[in-house]
Amino acid sequence: MLLFVDMILFDEDKQNKKIDYLRKQEEEDLAQTLSLKYGVPYLDLTVTPINIDALRVIPELEAREAQVAVFNDVNKILSIGALAPQSPKTDEVVKRLKEKGYAIELYMVSHASLNKVWNRYKDLSYSLETKSGAIDISNDQITEFLSKVHTIPDVQGLIGETLQLKKSYRISRILEIILAGAIATNASDVHLEPEETFVRLRYRLDGMLTEIIEFDLETYKLLLPRIKLISNLKLNMYGAQDGRFSIKINESEIQIRTSLLPGAYSESIVLRLLNPKSIAVPLEDLGIHPRLLKIILHEMTKPNGMILNTGPTGSGKTTALYAFMRKIHTPDIKIITIENPIEYHLPGIVQTQTDDKKNYGFAEGLRAALRQDPDVIMIGEIRDSETAEIAINSALTGHLVFSTLHTNTAAGTFPRLIDLGVNSKIISSALNMAMAQRLVRKLCVDCKKQVTLEGESKITIDKILNTIVDKTYLDGIDLTHIWEAMGCSKCNNIGYKGRLGIYEAIKMDKAIEEIVKNNASEREIEIAAVPQNILNLKQDGILKVLQGITTLEELQRVVDIEID
Repeated sequence: MLLFVDMILFDEDKQNKKIDYLRKQEEEDLAQTLSLKYGVPYLDLTVTPINIDALRVIPELEAREAQVAVFNDVNKILSIGALAPQSPKTDEVVKRLKEKGYAIELYMVSHASLNKVWNRYKDLSYSLETKSGAIDISNDQITEFLSKVHTIPDVQGLIGETLQLKKSYRISRILEIILAGAIATNASDVHLEPEETFVRLRYRLDGMLTEIIEFDLETYKLLLPRIKLISNLKLNMYGAQDGRFSIKINESEIQIRTSLLPGAYSESIVLRLLNPKSIAVPLEDLGIHPRLLKIILHEMTKPNGMILNTGPTGSGKTTALYAFMRKIHTPDIKIITIENPIEYHLPGIVQTQTDDKKNYGFAEGLRAALRQDPDVIMIGEIRDSETAEIAINSALTGHLVFSTLHTNTAAGTFPRLIDLGVNSKIISSALNMAMAQRLVRKLCVDCKKQVTLEGESKITIDKILNTIVDKTYLDGIDLTHIWEAMGCSKCNNIGYKGRLGIYEAIKMDKAIEEIVKNNASEREIEIAAVPQNILNLKQDGILKVLQGITTLEELQRVVDIEID
């Protein structure tokens, strides 16, 4: 008897499934018939792949009210399924999307098709990820989060709370939380470093790595493919890869460069944040000594020649060049940049980005830029002889050229150009000025402590002060005290907050011209430049130490302050 009942129940279940199928088929047939009536192509979305990113074009509530669903987005061409293509609400949605620059492909679909697409909204995280690899975290939840986070403990607490959530929800939010925390604390880099039993998360704050939190490998193994996906990296590749994506917060877009490196336990990730706010620093706020600033402003008024800024990676060279361009930009001159990547979009300036995959490097970009009739050219970096040659020729033919070079000192610029194949006799005609810079952390103004200058610190500082020929540089400076870093809640108990540049420069004058023609060494060029009365890195740094801007320990971290 029980067997008979089970058989009846089984048949009933099967019958219900058949009825559901017939009803669905009937609705699909009706949609197909109506498509002929309205002249709109029919599509069954229950068997059509859905591009989840496309859902972000229309909010879920709006899509349900208008009875539409965006299921694909390729190059601003939207594929939209509609229950009633001629309805006023559908017309309103289509019209608004067209005004935003979208082209619309409209399809007649059934209720079942719409429900299938609408149900995918639950797969979206709080981020808004675009097809081009941009994560828009400008929604209410993340914007509120950014307004609340001010200190490292705030970030640690929110990341810790997120890690306690259910797995699916945790993974959908953890990347956004990490990135938002980095933005809120003005971190330049995010480091994710897997160990044998855990993963270490660190932020680089003001040039120094700071540990944030450790979390489990299980979460990291789910986080890793998500980062690869949005960075346009190969998911199935275990090895070194470089990619990029961007984050949009309100009207600001932050470019992020992704670097993956295979390690002992998993792939290590570094995310470099290129925040336009950190790059948009006025020239007067970079920390350049007023006397040197006056010289730079004069050199920038020249119609041609080259200004080179040197220093290691992360020393603020590009920020300085951007400040130069903003200073001289007027409607009557044309400025073109060749960069990798474009770190900050400057209105009124033509910017182009190199792409090695398309054989479009700095040399190719520079050639193309010269055909655009520019007055000023900014080259992100001179790294090979071909780019150096074209840049030098540009400076000789009526263009003002800004660029960067990887050397340690201003004097090292000249031997480096010669190493790149530039004729030493031409350098003097093309180069207006060579600069070098470093970034030092600024003391927190809320907790720094003044102490008497004595002992080894006094000996070191006095030695460097004695090398300053023009003692008027010391006017108004207290030579008896320095300052120490302490630490408070406003600086995350580090003692420092923000960074500032220290600078040196060498102008092209007759003495430098003569010595460069004879292939002089870096040391010989430094000696020949002394009469120019421009501070070198050590001297500029020591003055900032005495002014309470930074500490002697911080200066020693970035510059060798020993006197030869």
